[in-house]
Parts: sequence; structure tokens; C-alpha cells
Amino acid sequence: MTALTVLAAGLSADLSAQPPSLVQSVDWLAIAPVVIPAAVALIVLVADLFVAERTKPLLGWLSVAGLAVATASLLPLHAGDRSTFCLTGDPAACSYTADHFTLVVQFLVLAGALVTALLSVTAVRDTRMPAGEYWFLLLSSAAGAALLPASRDLATLIVALEVASLPAFALVGMRRGDRLSSEAALKFFLSSVTATAVSLMGISFVYAATGSLHLSQVADRLEDVPGQLDTIAMVGVALTLVGFAFKTAAVPFHFWVPDTYVGAPLPIAGYLSVIGKAVGFTGLILVTVIAFPAYSDIWGPALAVLAALTMTLGNAAALRQSADRPNSAVRLLAWSSVGQAGYLLVPIAAAAYTDRDQIGSTVAYALMYAVVNLGAFAVAALVARTKPLNRISDYRGLYAERPLAALSLAFFLLCLAGLPPGIIGLFAKVVVFRSAVDAGLGWLAVLMAINVVVALYYYLRWTALLFRAPEGVKGAQAAEGAQIRTKAPWPVTAAIVITAVTALVLSGAPQLVLRFASGSLFPQ
Repeated sequence: MTALTVLAAGLSADLSAQPPSLVQSVDWLAIAPVVIPAAVALIVLVADLFVAERTKPLLGWLSVAGLAVATASLLPLHAGDRSTFCLTGDPAACSYTADHFTLVVQFLVLAGALVTALLSVTAVRDTRMPAGEYWFLLLSSAAGAALLPASRDLATLIVALEVASLPAFALVGMRRGDRLSSEAALKFFLSSVTATAVSLMGISFVYAATGSLHLSQVADRLEDVPGQLDTIAMVGVALTLVGFAFKTAAVPFHFWVPDTYVGAPLPIAGYLSVIGKAVGFTGLILVTVIAFPAYSDIWGPALAVLAALTMTLGNAAALRQSADRPNSAVRLLAWSSVGQAGYLLVPIAAAAYTDRDQIGSTVAYALMYAVVNLGAFAVAALVARTKPLNRISDYRGLYAERPLAALSLAFFLLCLAGLPPGIIGLFAKVVVFRSAVDAGLGWLAVLMAINVVVALYYYLRWTALLFRAPEGVKGAQAAEGAQIRTKAPWPVTAAIVITAVTALVLSGAPQLVLRFASGSLFPQ
């Protein structure tokens, strides 16, 4: 008995001396919003090999259902913060965190992808794009975009960024034989690869200076960087920010935007203007306020200058769009999105001077912008079915042809302009303006106010055009237009209705979005 006791004691001592297990537990509920679209993407890709051509539209509806389920999977996560893929030696350092910030951005991404999928159902069929490849790429990009806000280490952040971006290159160039589409895909590819290369160089410098990739550990170690590594750390921070500035279409890294939007299928142009932009801003928020607060004296002024340049150049270029130029409607929306990117940068810059809670204003503004901009692209997709040149002048008299579409587009444009009855657009601009004032960036607040006034001109000009009398409309043309109206595809109509109703609800109850601007989205 004594020998057995001694043996047991020895075994216990040996076991206690073993190093801690490196096996990590996986919180499947936390990662469900990412896993579901990724799994559906693989199912669609495999099913495409066996599905007959006449039943290929079912792949689109399977994708829509997958995105709807992924969006619904966010509901159980609302109860509290969850983390997974954490270091065994430091449980606070995790690669995936589902906090309030993550859930809000994931909702924006997945709901926006769902609206894009509704618009794409008709576009894929009418333009004869390869259905299996299209839906696989869209779902894969959505999965990467959903992973990015949850990423809490630099490696996962870059992987998520590329998973969201790489499929988008192919989606932009999906219209085979179209010169504009091929050119747009090439410009988008080259600019994005350059941005990724710059970001990776910056991240490698940050890793050399800190010895860690986890954002929380990077933040702690940048507080006390050895003198000989300080220059490397500063260069790494600067290069990382430049890489993400490409993704946000901030000036002077915006040159790819107009041609890419024009060459891409309209649903993908809307997707890039909202989800693509959300991906860039999310990454920028994570690396600035979470990983690099020690260098806020560098990135704060830099982002403030970028915000000023972006909103000014974007609005100035939008003013120059001729109503009769082919694709002028898409180009105006593209330049408008550049100007809106400037507003989104303001609270991030303000966070360098006050506290990181300021970025809630960017999140609130992004939610408003996502709804109304996707709605505007949905109406553009509907109008382009009969007027494929996508000119602003093609919208003249739209109210006489399609009253509900015209009223919806007018409301979306007023929201973007920040005018009643687009109350949510007005309030969102106010919270962004307030963040600049609270941070002591009075000059930036004044410049933003000037740009908002400038933008009123091209938004109101387009809005007024919707209600003017059509030019040279004869009875036969009007009858033909009425016949075409009855054939408007219901998925596109559903996308317009969803975005219009959501924008109306937010204008009636703006606190649903603006509450994100008044509290912390990150765990304290």
C-alpha cells in the first residue's frame, strides 16, 4: 500500500510539472457569423458542379438564405463579450473577440451583403455571369469582412482583410468581354496588392519592435519601446496606417474608386461602397485605438489631414460630374463615397485627442451610410435595366415612371445630404461634427461644415431632376414604360423597400443608431 501511495504521489508530481496544454478551445457560437457564410460558400461551389443550368438560380437563393442565417446568428451573442483562440499563457490575449464593436460591424457587413445578394439574383441571371463562381466569391468576401472586426491580432487582421478583398477583384471583373470591367478589376487589384504589401511591411516592423502580434500586447509594449527600436516602431505604425488608408479610399489613395465602381456590376459597386469601406475603417480603428494608442501623436494629426483632403476632393469631384456623361450617376455615387469617407475619418482622428469612445461616432455614421448608399445603388440597378448608360440625366422624370423608386432615391439622397426628412443623415453628421469639436479640432469641424454645404448642391440637383417633367415623352413611350414597370424584378424591389423602410425607421427613431456614439463599444 505504501509503495502504491508513493507511486501515485510521484505520478502526480510529474503531471504537475508538465507544461500547460497548447490546445485551445473553440467557441463555435462566437465564430458562427464567420463560419456560416464560409460553409455556405463551399456548399454553393460544390453544388454548382452538379446542378443543371436551369436550376442555377437556386444557388442564389441558397446564398441569400445563408447570409440571412449568418445575420440572425448575431442575436445570441448580444448577451455579453465572448473571446476564443486565446493564448494559454495569457488568456487576455485572444485572436477573436465578439464584443459590441464586433457585433455592430458584423451586422453592418452581413446585412449589407444580404441586400447585395438580393440585387445580384437578377443581375447574375440577366448578364449570364457564372452563378457558382459569383456566389462563392460573394460569400467568401462576406466571411472575410465579418472576420475582420473580431480580429485581435495583426496576422488575423491581414488574413481577414485579404479574404474580404481577393474575391472582390474577381467580382469586379466578372463581366467577361467587358473592357471597363477588366480595366476596373486590374486597377482594383494593383491598388489593393500595393496596400497589402505596405501593410505587411509596417506590421513586420511593429512585430520587430514589440515581439508580439496580439493588439493588446502590442499596445502595452509600444508604451515602452527601447530607444534603438523607436524609429522602427514609428515607421511600422506609419506604414500600417498607409496600407489601411488605401482600403478606406482616403485621398491620395483613392484613385481606383471611380473606375472600379463604373466597371463593376452595380450590386458589386454598392457592395464595395459599403462593405469594402467598412472593412477598411474597421481595420483602421483596430490598429489605431487598440494597438497604437502610444503613437496617437503621429496618427491623430495624420488622419485629421487625410479626413480634410478626402472630404474636400471627393465633394469637389462630385460637383464636376456632367449629367449627360455615360455612367455619370455611378461616378457621382463613387465620388460621393470618397467624400463620405472623409466624414468617417473625423471621429477616428478625434480619438487621438480625447478617448477611444469617439469612434462610436464613426460606427453610427457608417450604419446610416450603409443603409442609404445601398438603397441608392438598388434604385440605380433598377433604372439601369431600361437605361444602361447610367447617366444622371436618365433619372429625369423618374417620378412619372416609377414613383416609389423616385421617392426612395430622393429620400436616400436627402439622408446623404443631411437634410430633412432624412433626419438620420442630419443627426449622424451632427455627432461626427461634435466629435471634432470635443477633440479640439475646430478647423476640421469648420471644413466639414463647408463640405456639407458644398455637397448639398449635387445631392439636391439630382433630387430635383427626379421630379421634373420627362423630355419628349410620347404616348407610346409612356405606355411602353408602364409595361416595363410591371416587370420590375421583385428581388430588386425588395432591396429598395428594405433599405427605404430601414432609413425611414432610423429617421423616426435615430437613437437606434446614435446610441453607439455615446458609449464604449470595447470592453473596459
